[in-house]
Amino acid sequence: MIQASPRRPVRPAWLARALLVALTLLPAGATWADAPFAPPAAFGGVTELREAYLDPAFWAARLPDANRVILDRAGIAAQNSRMRAEDDSIHDLRALPAQLTRARVLADIQALSRWPTKPLFGEDEQPIPATARTAIEANLALAAIPAERPLQYGLVTHRAALRAFPTALRVFTAQGDTDIDRFQESALFPGDAVAVLHESADGEWLFVTSERYSAWIEKRFVGIGSADTVFGYGQHGPYRVVTGATAFTAFTPEEPRVSRLQLEMGVRVPVLADWPLNQTVNGQQAHAAHVVQLPVRHADGTLALVPALLPRSQDTASDYLPLTPRNVLTQAFKFLGERYGWGHSYDTRDCSGFVSEIYRSFGVLVPRNTSAQAVSPALDRIAFSDKDGKARRNAAVQQLQVGDLVYIPGHVMVTIGQLDGQTWMIHDTAGGSWFGHDGNRVQAHLNGVSVTPLQPMMASDTVSYIDRITNIQRIRPQTP
Repeated sequence: MIQASPRRPVRPAWLARALLVALTLLPAGATWADAPFAPPAAFGGVTELREAYLDPAFWAARLPDANRVILDRAGIAAQNSRMRAEDDSIHDLRALPAQLTRARVLADIQALSRWPTKPLFGEDEQPIPATARTAIEANLALAAIPAERPLQYGLVTHRAALRAFPTALRVFTAQGDTDIDRFQESALFPGDAVAVLHESADGEWLFVTSERYSAWIEKRFVGIGSADTVFGYGQHGPYRVVTGATAFTAFTPEEPRVSRLQLEMGVRVPVLADWPLNQTVNGQQAHAAHVVQLPVRHADGTLALVPALLPRSQDTASDYLPLTPRNVLTQAFKFLGERYGWGHSYDTRDCSGFVSEIYRSFGVLVPRNTSAQAVSPALDRIAFSDKDGKARRNAAVQQLQVGDLVYIPGHVMVTIGQLDGQTWMIHDTAGGSWFGHDGNRVQAHLNGVSVTPLQPMMASDTVSYIDRITNIQRIRPQTP
């Protein structure tokens, strides 16, 4: 337990400057007590924030090397190879055996589908009844796992939730707090490859393994195909990479399966470059869009690839973006103000998903969750323990560069710059707190992608975010 001690307020640099200016404007003979000083209001109530700080160009302009390439394409390829070889949270789907044993499938499901120990409540704030638990656990169909199951592959056809159990039931550990659904794990996006390990008792859910996660997904969002089709999707010929926070295909009543389909930052879709631009796609001429190929699921569950229109107005590129400090800032700020979505719920993302999508737009692979990201041996890691004091932590924070990732338990933040002795972060966060000018701690319900300084952020009245840093990860050439 941390022992509370008297807290000495630390005036930030802007406060000292403002006091100095106020004093110089005083009449001769006046004292500090006579100064008509009021600290500048924090923009939006966020401590020390100014509106200018919400523009990525502000931070890029402060860099002497904003266009410096951190890792080139060969460096990113080497980094991704290291990630796949060294990080246990990354799965090589092609290396899975053609026949899956019951023991293997059972172990994978039981590693995820464990009923929470805390009481659970529904959206109506009522306790989840025991009958619901019985039905949900029965839907795992563990007894139906055969001694051996042939491995199947598929492509995800629609942004789809990954769930801890084969159910869409949303559950919460706090009554009235319906943002943190304890059954929500993550999401997969159109074109993501999966290996199918098992099916629920009701036939509506599949237990799948993707490159970064294993969980339950609704069966209607997966098309089953051959390994060649699944792993060959988008690997040859031209493609478009989503470089906006999201992009949407054109609306089409002729092919509703690819109509207004949401694509996330970093998603890569193949382009049908030989499609005649004066020829229609799903009832619309193609000249004002990119003709892309998307996976769909037939009624019998099999996979098909069909043409769709991705309007040229959507924020996409013909290749992954160069990994530069300027581009990291630009990509991160494209999510500014987006609602926080625990486990990629609300068609948005959480803190680690935010990091994943930013770096995916450069073609960089990182683990899905903060727990895995924070300790990944494939990244350039600085680890901290309880034995590390404030001096080492503060020194590391002062050396942070744009794009460096700062981890505290259950959360990750992206560094955007240093200013007036403060280290500034952009992060997708449910909340935050800091001390106000009256000495009381302010609890802010940020609940989205926000810009904050790191030094004032408090985890409690006596413990700061810096005190809680567990790891710093850098995505750049590894230091010895």
